[in-house]
Amino acid sequence: MMLRRPRFAVALAAYNGMLWIDDQLSSVLEQRSVDVVVFISVDISSDETYEHVLSLASKNSRICVLPQIERFGGAAKNFYRLIRDIDISGFDYLALADQDDIWLENKLIRAHQVLIERQAEVYSGNVMAFWEDGRQRLLDKAQPMRAYDYLFEAAGPGCSYVMGRAFTQRLQAFMEENWSAVNEVALHDWLIYAYGRSSEAQWYIDPWPSVLYRQHGGNVVGANVGVRSALSRIRRIKGGWYRDESRKIIRCLGLEDTPGIAHIILKKERLSAIRLLVEVNKTRRKLTDRIALALFILLGLYR
Repeated sequence: MMLRRPRFAVALAAYNGMLWIDDQLSSVLEQRSVDVVVFISVDISSDETYEHVLSLASKNSRICVLPQIERFGGAAKNFYRLIRDIDISGFDYLALADQDDIWLENKLIRAHQVLIERQAEVYSGNVMAFWEDGRQRLLDKAQPMRAYDYLFEAAGPGCSYVMGRAFTQRLQAFMEENWSAVNEVALHDWLIYAYGRSSEAQWYIDPWPSVLYRQHGGNVVGANVGVRSALSRIRRIKGGWYRDESRKIIRCLGLEDTPGIAHIILKKERLSAIRLLVEVNKTRRKLTDRIALALFILLGLYR
């Protein structure tokens, strides 16, 4: 008896994507040993991305283009719309896709196999950043989880995320119930990870890189590599953006009254920063990131 191939819905958020979207769609549709349907939401753009994907969809039943409804102004809100509006009931998994990456051909079947082997509900993994000049660099996100890492970072780039149907349905219900608060959070991959971990979903971060993660001037977040990227992160931390995003996530998840790190993050007095310093080993997964966070706290820059 032939076993049914796993079925994947792929949520692809696009904006001014004409340069690279064809390469990405080809890599998604050519995934090995799985069935795939790609759902595309195109933010209002200044190029022909929307018309182009509509034309592709008219010739390929595995491409579904959602109608344009508003100007999202960022990838996160576009992904929130996709996750909310995709009917996952006919699929085993929901995977997230950027418009400009390239997936290795066994990305989805590996995620399926790992989720079964690990008895997990959500999969993410390392990615291989690449530049047009031929440079490549592994972005390693697969360090052991810390008790509260989800209040400080995502599991990795959202383009590596694969979510089981039951988890996706719970996430959809949560998003519907908290739609306004969800849309306040700037990074969808961080919010999804925080929701998963705080709800005790089994999450596995794979050290194997399944995505070629394209780097260019239009990246929303990018690979966080180099001096310019480091300075940008420092400015965000000093300006309060980073801690404010943690606070938004805590409130969105209803963790305000939870004793411990969540409660410490919400408070603004200096004493709360010192208390966080004591708990810093429970924060980010990577040792150097924990050391950096401790230095920011000591210097009074974690605001």
